[in-house]
Amino acid sequence: MSFSKWIGGALGWSFGGPIGAIIGLAIGSLIDSISDGNGGTFIGQGEPRRRERTTYRTQSRQRPQTQSGDFEVSLLILASVVIKADGQQDQRELDFVRQQFVNMYGKERANQAFKLFKNISQQRVSVRPVCLQIQQMMDHPSRLQLIHFLFGIAKADGTVTSDEERQIYTIAGYLGINSKDYESIKAMFYNSSDNAYKVLEIDKTATVDDIKKAYRKMAMKYHPDKVRHLGKEHQEGAEEKFRQVQAAYEQLQKERGF
Repeated sequence: MSFSKWIGGALGWSFGGPIGAIIGLAIGSLIDSISDGNGGTFIGQGEPRRRERTTYRTQSRQRPQTQSGDFEVSLLILASVVIKADGQQDQRELDFVRQQFVNMYGKERANQAFKLFKNISQQRVSVRPVCLQIQQMMDHPSRLQLIHFLFGIAKADGTVTSDEERQIYTIAGYLGINSKDYESIKAMFYNSSDNAYKVLEIDKTATVDDIKKAYRKMAMKYHPDKVRHLGKEHQEGAEEKFRQVQAAYEQLQKERGF
């Protein structure tokens, strides 16, 4: 797969706004080093594609559909921010990003994504406008999936540092993720006695009925079908959150004996 075919295949709203500017610079850096015989075609595959003229500033009342490519470039940009949060790029974190993309997209597409990632990571990203574009244009389940992925990156070297956690917290705030949702996802990457309660967004005083009700609510919130529109590759990634909700519920079943 050529780079132009990959990048032109599934970009929607992310083609504009601050995200579009970032990927534009990254693509520009790659043009000099990529020669794929396509005559310089980058967007589309020889055929101009009509795009809905909706930007992060002038969106319609209903959010435009987030495509796989929109999620992908948003993830690449935010991943580059988290990896640099502690002042260094750990090779294990870089390997995690590459492996996650291999798992989601296959080796060929992952290689193209990682080329773009390396060029994005060389830029100074202004986090707030990027996140505000994502918040306004991306649905809530997809934004939750972004936060889950970012914690996975931070944990790739075995520990989520305070700098990394603070950066993800800042990103979550700009993305419009409330504190309960944030703490639920964060708890999936830490080991503590009350993590199962945090994952289900309840406290230790919860009754058995409260636990059952919370499980049903969280199972619905994190169901992989919520990100079906992002493609099978991201549904599979969402299944991890779903399994962790199930694991938290089963843990409390054993502890409470119900």
